[in-house]
Amino acid sequence: MSEFVYQANLVPYTRAELVEKVAANLSTSRFEHCLRVEQTAIELARQNGADVERAAIAGLVHDYAKQLPDETFIAAIQANHFDPDLLNYGNAIWHGVVGAYFIERDLGIHDDIILNAIRRHTIGAPEMTLIDQILFVADFIEPGRDFPGIEQARQTAKADLAAGVRYEILNTLSFLIKGQKKIYPKTIDTYNAWVPTQEQ
Repeated sequence: MSEFVYQANLVPYTRAELVEKVAANLSTSRFEHCLRVEQTAIELARQNGADVERAAIAGLVHDYAKQLPDETFIAAIQANHFDPDLLNYGNAIWHGVVGAYFIERDLGIHDDIILNAIRRHTIGAPEMTLIDQILFVADFIEPGRDFPGIEQARQTAKADLAAGVRYEILNTLSFLIKGQKKIYPKTIDTYNAWVPTQEQ
């Protein structure tokens, strides 16, 4: 993609500098995923009238902490008084909820809108901002993803962002239940807020 120029002073770096810092923390394949999420987030932000720069930054850095050792996450949870229930889960939850801590610490990003989107990008939230929704969906539908239903997910999200959020939540919960995986309680809160019809 062409160089995206940051203008809102949300990060203390140029995009090129931020790209270099993210790349240094990740494998090549994970870093390339982040670049694709960044691009997808930009597209979704433009389609939905959202803050394109915040969406771009959130997309680029969202998995910054993904490949840190479990011991590093556990130490951060304990030292910074995160919800102790997090210790019953693993990286799939930690790299978002706790990963935002490392992004703020290491990359100097203090914008709450960006950080909250990162915290929520795998578990969602009952109330999600446009940037939350964009990152949540962009991570799910970026061009490198390939799983049954991905094209429907892309079409749904591009037609209606909120419908894309609902589609992803249903898909994720179905996957976890089918695999008899433990479900983080806040993911269920997201489902309850977004998916069931309101009709009695």
